[in-house]
Amino acid sequence: MAIVHQVISIETHRSIELVDLSAQVQSVVSSSGIQSGQVLVFSRHTTTALAINEYEERLLVDIETYLKKLAPERATYLHNDLHLRKDVPDDEPINAHSHLMAMTLHNSETIPVVDGKLALGTYQSVLLCELDGPRKRTVSVQVSGE
Repeated sequence: MAIVHQVISIETHRSIELVDLSAQVQSVVSSSGIQSGQVLVFSRHTTTALAINEYEERLLVDIETYLKKLAPERATYLHNDLHLRKDVPDDEPINAHSHLMAMTLHNSETIPVVDGKLALGTYQSVLLCELDGPRKRTVSVQVSGE
C-alpha cells in the first residue's frame, strides 16, 4: 500500500469563512497516482475545522449565522481572561468562541478514493471552516491505497 502526504496552504480573509478545498485535495490525490483507497484531510489548527457539505452561497451564510449563535463572540469565556493566563504571547487573540466552534465540528475528514477521484456525492465539497481569521492556515492531506 502506498501512502502520500502533502500540506495545503490557505490564506483566509474573514473571521468566519468557508473555503472549498475539493480541487486542491483532488490535485493531491491525482498526483499521488493512487487509484483506490482513501484520503485523510486534517486541520492543523485549533480554531479551524473541516466539513463535507454543499458549497452554496446562501447555505454558507446560514452556516456562519448558525456558528455565531452557537458560540457568540461577545459572550464571557475564561480563556479570554488573558491577564490570568501564564505565558501568553503578545499577539494572543481573544478567541475562545473560535475554539468552541471548532470543537463542535470535525478536525478531519476521510474520503474514499475510487478510480483516482474523490468519491464525493453530487453536492458534496470538502470545506475548511475558518473560525478565527483572517489567517494563514495549513491542512494535511494523506492519501493511502493502491
